[in-house]
Amino acid sequence: MPRQPLPEEIEIELGLDEATDPEALRQKIGKKLGVAPSKLPEPSVLRRSIDARRGSVHFHLIVGLGVPQESLGGAPPREPSGTGLPVVVVGDGPAGLFCAYELARHAIPVVVLDRGKPVQPRRHDLKGLHQRGQVDPDSNYCFGEGGAGTYSDGKLYTRAHKRGSVRDVIELLALHGAPETILVDARPHIGSNRLPKVVTALREKLEGVGVRFEFGARVVGLLQQPGRITGVRLADGRELAARAVVLATGHSARDVFGFLAQAGVPLEAKAFALGVRIEHPQPLINRIQYGRFADHPKLPNASYRVAETVEGRGVFSFCMCPGGFVVPASTEPGELVVNGMSLSRRDSPYANSGLVVGIEAEDVEQAGFSGVLGGIELQRRIEQAAFAASSGALSAPATRVTDFLAGKGSSTLPESSYIPGLTPTDIAPILDSAGLKLAARLRQALGAFDKKLRGYQSEEAVLIGVESRTSSPVRVPRDPQTLEAPGFAGLYPTGEGAGYAGGIVSAALDGQRVARAIAGLGS
Repeated sequence: MPRQPLPEEIEIELGLDEATDPEALRQKIGKKLGVAPSKLPEPSVLRRSIDARRGSVHFHLIVGLGVPQESLGGAPPREPSGTGLPVVVVGDGPAGLFCAYELARHAIPVVVLDRGKPVQPRRHDLKGLHQRGQVDPDSNYCFGEGGAGTYSDGKLYTRAHKRGSVRDVIELLALHGAPETILVDARPHIGSNRLPKVVTALREKLEGVGVRFEFGARVVGLLQQPGRITGVRLADGRELAARAVVLATGHSARDVFGFLAQAGVPLEAKAFALGVRIEHPQPLINRIQYGRFADHPKLPNASYRVAETVEGRGVFSFCMCPGGFVVPASTEPGELVVNGMSLSRRDSPYANSGLVVGIEAEDVEQAGFSGVLGGIELQRRIEQAAFAASSGALSAPATRVTDFLAGKGSSTLPESSYIPGLTPTDIAPILDSAGLKLAARLRQALGAFDKKLRGYQSEEAVLIGVESRTSSPVRVPRDPQTLEAPGFAGLYPTGEGAGYAGGIVSAALDGQRVARAIAGLGS
């Protein structure tokens, strides 16, 4: 009988000691297919993940056989054709940056405005946050070139595969300096030390084809004619006319909702989540996840994901950072917000994750925060309570998990990755300061999480407050076909701040989708 043709792809499991051995891979493929390894075409790893289920730990690979190597990056950006008005993109985070890149692919002139600074001078303001507790409202972990993701880890995992080509986004990042491992890792990650260079390279590529970037350019209003947005007004008094305005301002640009409401643009309250950062020693998480394999040199620091429903509301981990750091993410003086990040090697001795409770619009109303911006006011109330409980200079209020479960504050705390330092206290009153029973839900969920991850309720684990910027509490509605704000032609709400994304990749995809709508290619 004639031999069956080889499949284009095959799934293979490799032991930990085989992970970097090309010959072991060929042997496994040959054995599974019944083909001599020497007769196989060159294998290429298409997807790699770690399987730590059933008491064993191994690598799971999807391997291509004879798959031709393709060039990265798809269609390149082009210089504008014609001299018409530009599209003004407000915000240089992933939604705005990838929107600009897609527009440039179609030779549409673009101006990108960002209230913050380019990545390098932005570093100095982050140093001020860490060392002196100084908050620059226009330059911090949330605002500036690359948006919140630039210095907050660069995790690229997403479920938003129906929104566009995830592969295109990943390839563009790899083409501009991200490690090529992101092309195959099941949970790709760049790292806060590498992502600034990638963002800079993307900007420089776009500048090379005529895209104009302005930093320190805070938009404070819209220019409009009846039924149409015609440009933007800047804080320095300038007005920029535009063919279209893309609002890609991120989840923390609260002042944007103010001028949108003033212009009559409809807004909607939406669900969000709020809670704490939980930090463990990383070796503890490794033991929980990998068991007896925890110290194997081929294994990366372990991550986890947990979720539980408590009294009809989700309680879940968010933005888990193995080998990471907790960082101050405040955007306004008098408020205290924390977030997580990790470097490319993920080699900090600590693991941290957001641990948050879902909040619906009805919860906000019942807590006494009325109106479409009530969720923002609720966030502010809890962030201000966290700041008031601090011992100063953005030292974060914190409680050991064991004390929190016992319903009391902590008098001592373990060592932490959080550079401004921790203030031992009872974090429960801070969480409940806006009138919601967040602490009780979190306590109940922690009990469930410890059954899934034995040892999670450790005295070495600490809750650090508050993690309040998981997503925007406000959505800017848009037409499902044109992607414009209804009644405001030429205004395109985009990304996390407008309520249409939740992470770097989904925000980038939404920015690309809006760009295609502007280019007349449909959404």
